[in-house]
Amino acid sequence: MVERDNELKGTTFTISVLHISDGKPERIRQLLAAKVAQAPLFFNCAPLVINVERLADIPDFEQLKELVESEDFVLVGITGTQNEAMKTAAKAAGLAVMASGKSRKAEHPPEKTPIPAPVVEVNATPAPLVPSKVHVGPVRSGQQLYAAGTSLVILGSVSPGAEVIADDSIHIYGTLRGRAIAGAKGNTQARIYCQQLQAELLSIAGTFQLSDALPTGLIQQPVHVRLDNEQLRIDHIK
Repeated sequence: MVERDNELKGTTFTISVLHISDGKPERIRQLLAAKVAQAPLFFNCAPLVINVERLADIPDFEQLKELVESEDFVLVGITGTQNEAMKTAAKAAGLAVMASGKSRKAEHPPEKTPIPAPVVEVNATPAPLVPSKVHVGPVRSGQQLYAAGTSLVILGSVSPGAEVIADDSIHIYGTLRGRAIAGAKGNTQARIYCQQLQAELLSIAGTFQLSDALPTGLIQQPVHVRLDNEQLRIDHIK
């Protein structure tokens, strides 16, 4: 048996960020409970980072951590502060102090490096194609479909309480009333298409939008959903 040494490797995870303007526990609890009620499976044991940029005072991070975990999230850290006292208090509560990608780039601008000429391989063997997963008929409430490593095509509607997930794009030739999660493993180029939008939740590569935030002018319309500058963009299909 070959033993492998432990390794420390870098990777990227998509984590939800909760922006708070005050540290009142009850207000935060109500906000988290409302989100969980809309998509319980999506948020169950989900990692969470709290953006404290708008806070003037240092909150009780131990209490905040207990509150967040009582709603079945996992609080992993804070972001959005340059206040050293706040950072120290967060670390004392076992929380990470995190910088957003934009902040990190601003603090440490990348060095300019020459761009190498493209390498063209002749007679290279093409990567094998993974055929799309196709489901014929409705996806009923409580049902979950997952297309691993490929796209998902639904020839029917997705009922409320149903969940469709794909590592690539999702195509729904019917009404989307449940939850659609594309780019489940971080593919930011994934898309969501449906003939009629009434979704409980839309998500691409971890960036999500709940039903209460959907543009009213696009409800019950054919739409195309994609990521644009780390935000979901929903466009009408003409």
